[in-house]
Amino acid sequence: MMSDTRKRTNSVGRVVQTLQRLGMPADVVEFDESTRSSAEAAAAIGCEVAQIAKSIVFRGKQSGRCILVIASGADRIDEKKLRTEIGEGVSRADADFVRERTGFAIGGVAPVGHVGEVCVLVDRRLWDMDPIWAAAGAPNAVFRLSADDLHRIPDIRVVDVRQVPVSA
Repeated sequence: MMSDTRKRTNSVGRVVQTLQRLGMPADVVEFDESTRSSAEAAAAIGCEVAQIAKSIVFRGKQSGRCILVIASGADRIDEKKLRTEIGEGVSRADADFVRERTGFAIGGVAPVGHVGEVCVLVDRRLWDMDPIWAAAGAPNAVFRLSADDLHRIPDIRVVDVRQVPVSA
């Protein structure tokens, strides 16, 4: 159920301001229940899990840089493909690293509005989904966008890092 309070946290407000500056739809929906996982978000919104643009944050093993991978909620990230794309090994970022570099808590990492330098990679499969729903800065806030809106995110790289399911 959608929250009636509409009380915006600083992080949600930062996302709204960034979306507006980029000319993207900035209609954030906040729910009483969690939208932290792709399954929770899809259930709250009433869409397919594949339409959730999940954000997974990695840390470059050599550089220490923050790497944000945005992929379909139905897909897993192939870390070998990711290593090849960025030229170094990666590890999953812990909660402190995610908050420090992005300004968001895990479960609310938006594709825009980061407080630090973030390398943003978007898996090309997201362009098969329309509309897409992404986290909006809090674990109960989302916003709707089209696949083409993803092109408005500055300095993104479109990559193929989806783990291909093994056929039986």
